[in-house]
Amino acid sequence: MRHCITLDDFSGDELLHMLRLALRLKREPGAFEGVLRDRWLLMLFQKTSTRTRLSFEVGMGMLGGQSVMMDWETSNFSISPIEYEARYASIHTDVIMARLKHHEDIQTLARHSQVPVINGCDDKFHPCQALADLLTVYEQDEDFSSKTLTFVGIHNNVANSLACGFSKVGGRLILVTPEVNPAAHDSELLERLTASGTVERTLNMREAVSRSQFVYTDTWVDMEFFEEATYRDEKKRRIDLMMPYQLNQENLAGGDAFILHDMPIHPGYEITEDLVYSPRSLIFQQAENRLYAQQALMMFLLGISNN
Repeated sequence: MRHCITLDDFSGDELLHMLRLALRLKREPGAFEGVLRDRWLLMLFQKTSTRTRLSFEVGMGMLGGQSVMMDWETSNFSISPIEYEARYASIHTDVIMARLKHHEDIQTLARHSQVPVINGCDDKFHPCQALADLLTVYEQDEDFSSKTLTFVGIHNNVANSLACGFSKVGGRLILVTPEVNPAAHDSELLERLTASGTVERTLNMREAVSRSQFVYTDTWVDMEFFEEATYRDEKKRRIDLMMPYQLNQENLAGGDAFILHDMPIHPGYEITEDLVYSPRSLIFQQAENRLYAQQALMMFLLGISNN
């Protein structure tokens, strides 16, 4: 039984297989009708969600399966050891997608589940988002060896997952991350990938952008804290630090890279609104691709490779 806790759980060939399958799912949806019939997905949420909830539930339904949504705080996951609840929940379901606050809780859930567990996002990794990001790049050109992506922003769970994913499929990732979210800090991962030559770190944003076919940014403040009054001083500190790294026309001048953002977007902060709708923006295509990438991931974990 396989889980998806990080993209490091898969080989490069396995990731490329999922990308090819995801592209078929997007282009030939009728060819996969009913492949997950009689399968049940448990969606367990401790964090708020738009894209994860919608893409998993719709994606499962399109393939003939069914979903149950469970809120962590109103379930017994919030008051009982995770291992007991995981053992029970996996009796009635075929796959569990959990969007939780802490990486350690995802790991515990996977250790005690009797069915595949998918990390729908935690404070250290976001493999589902990175898989959709890889699919978005793959749609433009299937040769990752000629592709460089620059991630600009706070080093977070998405940056970690992009590092894992791009290194596996042969692409190159440049990290322009002046600060690291403490929960996302993984020095072993970055040292390993930097040593391999697939990941580079710099604070020279314009130089990195000039070498990239894709430029990616993310929120500077975690979504659950963006409007939190007690986080006001930290929010201001981060904005003051990061504003020179905003995706805007001036910072992207001289390049023609595609623009990526995993959403939710805070226009005027990490990216200007004109770039969200620019001809080079793939942001909404990237968000749509969550559905197809996750369909492919569920099929892979359930041992269903084709129709």
